[in-house]
Amino acid sequence: MILRNKGGDTSERKLRSRGLEILDDGDKSLIVFDSPRDVKGTAFLSFSHSLEPDEQWLFLPALKRVKRISSGNKSGPFMGSEFAYEDMASDEVEKYKYKWLRDEVWNGMSCWVVEQYPQYKKSGYKRRIVWTDKARLVPVRIDYYDRKDSLLKTLEFSGYNKYIDKHWRPTDMDMVNHQTGKSTTLRWTDFKFKTGLDQGDFNKNALKRIR
Repeated sequence: MILRNKGGDTSERKLRSRGLEILDDGDKSLIVFDSPRDVKGTAFLSFSHSLEPDEQWLFLPALKRVKRISSGNKSGPFMGSEFAYEDMASDEVEKYKYKWLRDEVWNGMSCWVVEQYPQYKKSGYKRRIVWTDKARLVPVRIDYYDRKDSLLKTLEFSGYNKYIDKHWRPTDMDMVNHQTGKSTTLRWTDFKFKTGLDQGDFNKNALKRIR
């Protein structure tokens, strides 16, 4: 994770992430920070849901306690980044209402451009506009509009690679906050699939013991 302030100064954080797809519901994910020292051991657990509010917890090693992220605080910044807590949950079809806007070529890719309206009443966004690459069926850009319907952020996905012949994953996810001038890049490496994880590996009661 690379954080940039308005002046262009950067700081880096290293993290590990694991995820589990759940049939007929949202995904489960776990993120653990390894560096720098002030965030080492911090762990974030997220249970996404199709229709019910997402569940999220944060373990803060300095306080030695697990904090539940309230449903009214999901628009807050995730670990000081330009990603909000709600951005860290998986996108489920049922979470939005949709409106097709147009077909458009963006960065050389033929895309569908679709407007999405969150059905989650406490979302920090009024709407999102998503560019989806027709060839790979993956998102390549998302514009986020705040509750006042002003452009807040843009997320761009790049460096997509295909794994085990079916899973497209981006190398970089760049989130730019147009209102503050700050940005955050999530840069992913070392993807692994079919690792034998199950729901027992995503347990809020075990967050304190995760290393």
